[in-house]
Amino acid sequence: MDARHETIEETLDPDDWAATQALSHQIVSDAVSYLRDLRQQPPWRAMPADVRAIFAEPLPHQPTPLAEVYRSVTDNLMPYPMGNIHPRFWSWYMGSSNLTGALGDFLAAVQGSNLGGGNHAAALLDQQVVEWCKQMLGFPASASGTLESGGSMANIIGLTVARNVKAGVDVREHGVAAMARPLRFYASDQVHSCHRKAVEALGLGNQALRRIPSDAALRIDIAALRSAIAEDRAAGLHPACIIGTAGTVNSGAIDDLAALAALAEAENLWFHVDGCIGALIAIAPVNRRLVAGIERADSVALDPHKWLHAPFEVGCALIRDPQAHHQTFAVTPEYLEQSPRGVAAARWLHEYGLQTTRAFRALKVWMAIKEHGIDKFGRLIDQNIAQAHYLSDLIDAEPGLRRLTPTTINIVCFSTRGEPGDAASIKAMNVEIMLALQEKGIAVLSDTTIKGRHCLRVAITNHRTRRADLDLLVREVTRLQAGIASR
Repeated sequence: MDARHETIEETLDPDDWAATQALSHQIVSDAVSYLRDLRQQPPWRAMPADVRAIFAEPLPHQPTPLAEVYRSVTDNLMPYPMGNIHPRFWSWYMGSSNLTGALGDFLAAVQGSNLGGGNHAAALLDQQVVEWCKQMLGFPASASGTLESGGSMANIIGLTVARNVKAGVDVREHGVAAMARPLRFYASDQVHSCHRKAVEALGLGNQALRRIPSDAALRIDIAALRSAIAEDRAAGLHPACIIGTAGTVNSGAIDDLAALAALAEAENLWFHVDGCIGALIAIAPVNRRLVAGIERADSVALDPHKWLHAPFEVGCALIRDPQAHHQTFAVTPEYLEQSPRGVAAARWLHEYGLQTTRAFRALKVWMAIKEHGIDKFGRLIDQNIAQAHYLSDLIDAEPGLRRLTPTTINIVCFSTRGEPGDAASIKAMNVEIMLALQEKGIAVLSDTTIKGRHCLRVAITNHRTRRADLDLLVREVTRLQAGIASR
């Protein structure tokens, strides 16, 4: 027989399906226990040197039994998380995940669909989640949207459409060099850093993003914005886009979105809203008024992996003008032409963003919303905002602490008190308290500097957080403060 016909063909499927099934059941059981007992674990712990060494091992060439691989995960990975799903993780601004969403991610991976588009159920479900996001924000049914990896990419999608619509030339064909006048985008001085990356990636340069001073409540100053637009026009520049922020990353401040929408309309500018932190307040029964006007935006970026608690990663970009959206990204090579029947008999979703290969991000969002109903997610948003105001009251009642910014939504910024003018020692105290809280496994905070003042920052985006956790935080902060001061 020809040796070519004696070749052994391999697969990655298990040799022993029964043993794999048993181990898979154990993995799911362990995952449920991990979440059930999460509160008994520290939100963060330092890794010992021998654990760190595991992650420097060379590339394996030979197989390892799956049970042994899993044992390494349970011993060396699971006990050392970033901690963002823990009820006392309040650093930066992250989601806290949920078990149903994790199961959705597992099933999505098992099915293995590529969401570049096509005629299959996962593509329809992806579009359904986008439709639900439109409904949550009051966007018209005619608008379009796309699921992305997160807020940074969702903002890039919206700003790319804005650039192309306002450029005055065919940017896709001729590039930004063909524009007669440089474009200007406007945002508050509290805008997220991803917008700088966006304007740089779009070939406009950092100077194209004009930062407008924020007011005492850390919202964009509308009068200053209006003056900046007039000044740029007089200088021969081309004002193109206003970026409103629904929840700044530093303090949770929300720009006056209705006023920005009116100004953008009057000045013929694109109105984009970075709603990655606060857009979903639109579904919160008590606080939805805070984002009034978001429904008037030309584009919005939001993050289901924050206040919809989906496992990382999933963001969403919504665009009011579907034709402008499609024309910004659509490319149809001969190998991706739509067919009258079969798997290619549907629109290609990759024509609404930068990725041709797209993960099946929608299932984890879809399953959790179906299980709980969107009203519950709205109540959880109100719950986090109420907890932030509760924490603010605790801080205001402590003589040794002071709150440095208004508490608008769920972010609280505060500092220890010190001698007037001694900013360096106050910062040193704040940082030492922050690090001690982390290292002792009590809580995870972040720090930031706002208007020249250093502060500790608590961002409550967790459906597991309870007011008792906030009581504990203030007690531990004041205890650590007293201990450090007495050294």
